[in-house]
Amino acid sequence: MAELSVFVRSFLRDPLRTASLVPSSRLLAERMVRPLAAAHARGRRPVVVELGPGTGVVTQALLTAGPEIRYLGLELDGAMIGHLHRRFGDLDVVQAPASELGAALAARELADADLVVSGLPWQAWAGRAGHDLVSSVAAALSPTGAFTQFTYGWTLWAPPARRQRADLEAGFGQVDRSSVVWRNVPPAVVYTATRPRREVPA
Repeated sequence: MAELSVFVRSFLRDPLRTASLVPSSRLLAERMVRPLAAAHARGRRPVVVELGPGTGVVTQALLTAGPEIRYLGLELDGAMIGHLHRRFGDLDVVQAPASELGAALAARELADADLVVSGLPWQAWAGRAGHDLVSSVAAALSPTGAFTQFTYGWTLWAPPARRQRADLEAGFGQVDRSSVVWRNVPPAVVYTATRPRREVPA
């Protein structure tokens, strides 16, 4: 209940940035973190970055799937960060936009990330911002890394969703879309992007 309360208050403060009245479901979160299994198989401690962790639904799925991961979260909402610290303790979450992903990794002397997961809303993908976001993520990933981003199923054919898909395909050699996760409000799909390109076409 505390989690829902924090989420609703955040939505009321800035509905465009929060984009939903309810947090993501556990099933959607589990779909988002599936590439973590491949990162573990590569034999090093995976570096995982979460963009917009919110109240921590995907964070919990990450820590459950890989308790030994090196976690870094980038979150703009100070109230959400406070909630994350109360829920998870000494979690490495910085109050910064997704565009500072590379700088945040460098500040921690981390060369790259094995997985970047994102629940960022449409606002983060508007206009040139989507291209710049993909460029930042692709540059921060290891060559074998993956990026996951969810989007609501009913928006798939809207212009912003088509632009999001185009941005992902410009920045990655392979982009896969999951089946619809119906047990989410609203139902959603997950994009998994791999084979990051160091130079993203404009």
